[in-house]
Amino acid sequence: MTTSMVDWTVAASTARRLVKPGPEISLRGAEQAVAQLRASAVRAEAYVVEVTGLPVPSATAPVLVVDRPGWIQANVDGFRQVLAPLEARSAEKLGASPGMAAVGSRVTGAELGALLSYLAPKVLGQFDPFFPGAPGEPGGRLLLVAPNIVSVERELDVDPADFRLWVCLHEETHRVQFTAVPWLRDHLNAQVAEIVGSTELDAGAVLQMLGDGAKRVAAALRTGEELSIVDLVQTRAQRETVDRITAVMSLLEGHADVVMDSVGPSVVPSVATIRRRFTNRREGQGFDKVVRRLLGLDAKMRQYRDGARFCRAVIDAVGMTGFNRVWTSPNTLPSREEIADPTLWLARVPSVS
Repeated sequence: MTTSMVDWTVAASTARRLVKPGPEISLRGAEQAVAQLRASAVRAEAYVVEVTGLPVPSATAPVLVVDRPGWIQANVDGFRQVLAPLEARSAEKLGASPGMAAVGSRVTGAELGALLSYLAPKVLGQFDPFFPGAPGEPGGRLLLVAPNIVSVERELDVDPADFRLWVCLHEETHRVQFTAVPWLRDHLNAQVAEIVGSTELDAGAVLQMLGDGAKRVAAALRTGEELSIVDLVQTRAQRETVDRITAVMSLLEGHADVVMDSVGPSVVPSVATIRRRFTNRREGQGFDKVVRRLLGLDAKMRQYRDGARFCRAVIDAVGMTGFNRVWTSPNTLPSREEIADPTLWLARVPSVS
């Protein structure tokens, strides 16, 4: 019997059962939306290459226009791949108690499924850099969640064609980033593997970590510090790794935001209106904001904001060519402190050979 930390079948089925249905749309309307999203993804490529100055081969990643269950399955597959090393270690620890492990894996699967069901209606697009490509290809795949894009364009009351191209510009920027910078995928993989590899499976150590987490929660309530579930399950070494990952993700997301806004009204006529309304929507409110904060999703919102501020500051100072030094090597990536203060990166990077 194979012992697994997560029952992936339970995770997928739970998420599909709990996820909210998409917006009402006619069959013809759905077909048109899918076709336009595919065409927009193709159009976006030329604009992204022009703005970024990062030439890359065309169409190196498949474009998948999916519904919410399709997005759920893609992310279940992704989680399974990322957690494979940890699951192997878990199997060694829990192999002596397969019955207990099976119950635990189903509970964990249900929890993951509930989380995915919450996220599935909110994600507009996603570039998966770790999806294996054909032999000789850089890999990755671009997911566009059609019902969510339609739902948000209606909510914001913006031009559908403009909004769909605008979303594709963001996701296509991620494809260009990972294709033009071939070491980036391995670098991120190594950081994630470092966290997974250092995850403590010993029950005593886990209890100690949770006890420390309880103290941090109490302190956060007194000081007003933002704290999420994610913060409570990290050792000091893991938090340092998370800081590095956060800095890279802030760079990638901020860069994509800058690119999608740089194309101008000649490409996306209503870009200013879309950006203003979309930024207001990102703020969230009420219970949704509480849940996002608890899950650590507010950090994702800050990544867009802080990363975009860093990119704009560097581009203003040294131009896009100077900014592109950031892609030279892992040593030229900004730290979390440099994301907050771009002058630190500008002072450091010229000295890196």
